[in-house]
Amino acid sequence: MGVNNRMQLSHLERVYQQEQAASLMEQGVTLRDPARFDLRGSIESLGQDIEIDINVILAGKNTLGSNITIGANTRIKNSTIGDNVEILDNCVIENAVIGSGSRIGPFARLRPETVLGSHVHIGNFVEIKKSDVAENSKINHLSYIGDTTVGCNVNIGAGTITCNYDGANKFRTVIEDGAFIGSDTQLVAPVTIGKIVTIGAGSTI
Repeated sequence: MGVNNRMQLSHLERVYQQEQAASLMEQGVTLRDPARFDLRGSIESLGQDIEIDINVILAGKNTLGSNITIGANTRIKNSTIGDNVEILDNCVIENAVIGSGSRIGPFARLRPETVLGSHVHIGNFVEIKKSDVAENSKINHLSYIGDTTVGCNVNIGAGTITCNYDGANKFRTVIEDGAFIGSDTQLVAPVTIGKIVTIGAGSTI
């Protein structure tokens, strides 16, 4: 087929996307609606029992483990998704690593250099950037975590912000294992929160 204008180009793109969707389904991927799925890149490794809802875009180079569900209206770019991961609707994930057994979203954003351990929960309207979150930690509501190292078994309450930028430089926050961060807390970097520390709601550290 030749392409002489934008309309013909868009038609050819749909043909190409239909071919990619068919190839994935032949490999065992469940696409809820193959006509509403785009693969704008490649899948470097593909596990079994993957379910993808409508309007999902996979861009760049991605690695998908087994037993993954990806919710509607989600965009994933250059990321690695471990086994048994649930990604709920309306998430944006870019240059990130998600450990096995984790749950993301809905409405979560994982920015570049985010690395999540196993069984991590990232919830509604949470944004994470350039941070490591160790296994069994939870950041479930309305939080910004940037330039941060989060230990295992940490609970970060709703509305928590790591204040990583002072207008000129960026600094790192460290939250050690077992810490409990109360809702509406501001952690002004550089700062370290020790192991099994409890911070009350509404605090600025």
